[in-house]
Amino acid sequence: MTIIALALAAAPGVAAAGAVRDAVTDRLSQRLFPLLDKLGHNPAAMTALAARPDVADILRMRSVRRATCAQDVTCIAQAMIWTQSEAAVLAASLAVAIPQTTIPSADDGPAAQAAREIEGINVIVRTYGLGQVPRYSAIDGPGTIAPEETRARLAAATWLSQAPREGSAQTLDPSADFALALLDASDRTDAIGFEPMTGGLNATPMKRAHGLDWKRYRYSAMIVTGVGPETPDMPLSPFGKYHLRLAATRFAEGDIPFIIVTGGRAHPRATRFTEAEEMRRALIERYGVPPDAIVIEPYARHTTTNLRNATRLLLAMHAPLAMDTLIVCNPVQSATIESPAFQERNRAELGYRPGTIGRRLSPTALEFRPAPQSGRVDPRDPLDP
Repeated sequence: MTIIALALAAAPGVAAAGAVRDAVTDRLSQRLFPLLDKLGHNPAAMTALAARPDVADILRMRSVRRATCAQDVTCIAQAMIWTQSEAAVLAASLAVAIPQTTIPSADDGPAAQAAREIEGINVIVRTYGLGQVPRYSAIDGPGTIAPEETRARLAAATWLSQAPREGSAQTLDPSADFALALLDASDRTDAIGFEPMTGGLNATPMKRAHGLDWKRYRYSAMIVTGVGPETPDMPLSPFGKYHLRLAATRFAEGDIPFIIVTGGRAHPRATRFTEAEEMRRALIERYGVPPDAIVIEPYARHTTTNLRNATRLLLAMHAPLAMDTLIVCNPVQSATIESPAFQERNRAELGYRPGTIGRRLSPTALEFRPAPQSGRVDPRDPLDP
């Protein structure tokens, strides 16, 4: 037997200890699976949910499915996937069992939010456990790893999903903890790197925003999209530097109170730089933009999430959503954002449009009216939820 097989054979002993708090997994769970996380902190609701006949039948079938895998870690990962019918029953039952548990940003209700979280589990397990190629394979997913390392991560995720964790819903079903463990094993915990978003580098501009007279300005904010470098150890790409020159020039006109710089730790894979942080630093050091006028959005990995996440920050800033923003970027990216193809991409990747494109003011400037749907929690993209 291999080391992994031997360890799996002894796995039941792993779960014998009492539940402990894991600060990293806790934060990742709260960020990616807020509804399931609240369920894990409500034992009475969890018991009531498990007692529902339709849910009990599904949980029993899922348990049997995992048990038949024995020590086959790939089989165990496949058994963690929720079928469409299982997900539908759990999502509907979850909304009934704990109707008081709501996510403020889930404007379409707890059942829809539960469905997104369950599908998020599936996406993570397929991508980080079963080798499904992500939509943007150059920057997302676990990267190229040896088969033995894949098996080790699956084995560790199996053990961790069985090892008690305080506040977890794993006694109901271990799949969420299994997915969280796969992300942790792959060092893909980017989604909690800057929480809370209203603190840290954003604390001062957030405070200013909450006391601002928005009527004094033409636009609520300027959104500066990211263009990550492809060269290792490069903080900002050449296009990124161009974006900042455009932003500083436009900001000097005085009719925009905030610059939202948006870009995560995405290009190239495993870069040590977060683009939004680097853009903020350059705006301050090179152009003298006041720190309380710069808001960082450090999670977005794609143009779609640049706009979605910037809208989330505007919501947190209490900016009037009836007020336009201005998107500033290079002419090629700007034309892409304006195109019908990009609107379709938003629908395909996010399920909605994060806002409405307005007038074109120049080859590098577009008006944009944010939409409140951007506040929905969506763990199907676990790196910038």
